[in-house]
Amino acid sequence: QVQLVESGGGSVQAGGSLRLSCAASGDTYSSYSLGWFRQAPGKEREGVAAIDSDGTTGYTNSVQGRFTISKDNAKSTLYLQMNSLKPEDTAVYYCAAGWGRFLSLARRDFPYWGQGTQVTVSS
Repeated sequence: QVQLVESGGGSVQAGGSLRLSCAASGDTYSSYSLGWFRQAPGKEREGVAAIDSDGTTGYTNSVQGRFTISKDNAKSTLYLQMNSLKPEDTAVYYCAAGWGRFLSLARRDFPYWGQGTQVTVSS
């Protein structure tokens, strides 16, 4: 098992940037594939970005070119660099982990979740 704790959320004006972090503890971090999800009020939780255990990345269309997912296996930490933020990016952001090598933005593929961190983008 792995435990996940997000940090780095906050409030920013449109066009600004934030970097989210997700610290992991427990199992062998490098063997996990990871993802960032978000949930806005009244909406379903959606996959934003993913990175498999080998470092291959994928993004949902709405954040492609603006967000960058990365990880540091030595620090057992996942990151999401968010640039050119828009008001529609406002949501609670969650990191998630699943054992093995896969690239997915589907909630069902990730059994382990953090508690979430709020990101608010004002216009």
